[in-house]
Amino acid sequence: MLKDGIYYALGCAAGAVVVAYLMHPISATPFVVFGAFCLYFFRDPERQIPDGPVCVSPADGKVVHVRELADGRTRISIFLNIFDVHVNRSPIAGRVVSVEYQPGRFLMAQKELASSENEQNTVVIEEENGDSSVSTKSTVEVRQIAGLIARRIVCNNKVGDRIAKGERFGLIKFGSRTDVFLGREWEIIVAIGDRVAGGSSVLATKTGSES
Repeated sequence: MLKDGIYYALGCAAGAVVVAYLMHPISATPFVVFGAFCLYFFRDPERQIPDGPVCVSPADGKVVHVRELADGRTRISIFLNIFDVHVNRSPIAGRVVSVEYQPGRFLMAQKELASSENEQNTVVIEEENGDSSVSTKSTVEVRQIAGLIARRIVCNNKVGDRIAKGERFGLIKFGSRTDVFLGREWEIIVAIGDRVAGGSSVLATKTGSES
């Protein structure tokens, strides 16, 4: 459970007490329901992180885009609805070389334009050693994108931090999207419509690896 959920739930509980005292107990029902939802929304389950030269999903949700870009990279877009776990996890192990926040719009996260137009935070992670069976070192970009409802992006890491594959690095509150940008050295194994789980679902494997 993330502490944010506890804070929201406590706030709702306080509101419920006040409303029940000033009005009728039944009037406090919306506060109780929203407080319970916050506890559910901010859950943070443990995940089994796969070994080997693989890129794991940075978020729970549904793959809505798999698009090859002009620069040769592939962008995988994952849409998170309000019932998905919203904790973001690192797709690879390495060092954070860039963290860049960009203010923007709040279009529906499923839309193609959301990747460039919406409020977002981009984290670039560079492998330091790579995998012994694969010589190519990778730089993977993860983009946290606010959606129609989401209004708060949280990133806990800064430039220079070392991060493990599947390690938690942030979250996006109340509906959002997460994009991953992978170079040519990755073989994509997910498709549009697939459901993925942050930290445990494999999005891609290194070209030439046996994983």
